[in-house]
Amino acid sequence: MKINGQTYRSVWLDADGWSVRILDQTMLPWRVEQLCLQTAEQAAHAIASMQVRGAPLIGAVAAYGLALAMRSAPGDLQAIAAMLGETRPTAINLRWALERMVAVLGNVPPAERAAVAYAEAAAIADDDAETCRLIGQHGLPLLAEIAAAKGRVNVLTHCNAGWLATVDFGTALSPIYQAFDAGLDVHVWVDETRPRNQGAALTAFELGAHGVPHTVVADNAGGHLMQHGLVDICIVGTDRVTRQGDVANKIGTYLKALAARDNGVPFWVALPHSTLDVAVVDGVREIPIEERSPAEVTHLSGPDEAGVLRRIQVSAPGSAAANPAFDVTPARLVSGLITERGRCAASVAGLAGLYPEKFT
Repeated sequence: MKINGQTYRSVWLDADGWSVRILDQTMLPWRVEQLCLQTAEQAAHAIASMQVRGAPLIGAVAAYGLALAMRSAPGDLQAIAAMLGETRPTAINLRWALERMVAVLGNVPPAERAAVAYAEAAAIADDDAETCRLIGQHGLPLLAEIAAAKGRVNVLTHCNAGWLATVDFGTALSPIYQAFDAGLDVHVWVDETRPRNQGAALTAFELGAHGVPHTVVADNAGGHLMQHGLVDICIVGTDRVTRQGDVANKIGTYLKALAARDNGVPFWVALPHSTLDVAVVDGVREIPIEERSPAEVTHLSGPDEAGVLRRIQVSAPGSAAANPAFDVTPARLVSGLITERGRCAASVAGLAGLYPEKFT
């Protein structure tokens, strides 16, 4: 995708051919800053601190982090993979990417692991970009059908599931970009997505960079918009999908799904194959939910009128705060799933029809 006319992926190799470049997403949208990762520890810090975030992207960055480690410590494959895997617990893509890397490298002599690791990390990144492009193709007809009936398509999304959350294109935003590029009249309601404001900061930033009309709204406005016919379809991303179609996504997604069901608004979830976890049946009971720092709830950061980034407290001093980062939307509330292989019902039968090899 592009920022100020320059084409980017969310992770790429530096000109030296071995260090890894990312965009520091904690600085967006105020500043576009690149970070250079040269060790697995730096990659782990970038993931844990959310300098990179989004389930598919953290998997790709973790793969490159393992490749960085293989340059100097090829014998520490398992230990480095374990260290990277501990950074974020909810998104299954992280574990998927690391398990793929370890499976490939395990039978490679240590002296040859670095070269193989870089090739495999690049393959993971390329696969994610192509997967997300295909998700957009399969989601586009949903928007085209609404456009044919109504003219303008009003989409509500939650958190950031665009190219900043993946290697390129995005998951939930990929159909929107492809619809916009095809000339459809698309408008996006962007949930702010407290407490880290990934919608207001990141989704709005990348939609604006692409020229897609959008409006930022408070998280609690979605139900009101649906009641008044201002939302035609909800499309969100996900960090983990169970074998029966339960969906873990950024906190607040479940409430949007409830409002959508009450108002007859289709609620679709976009996912790549790496997000499917068939080992989990009941998402509410089995998916681990990351609990992040209370400071993300009690404090906000942003530029003041002079453009100086500042951190301010927004809650009453002395009040405790809880910060669950994700919630789980049961499959019964999901209209369907958009994948790189097509669309399906949020069910065992639906997923097995697209991914039979995962259900054997």
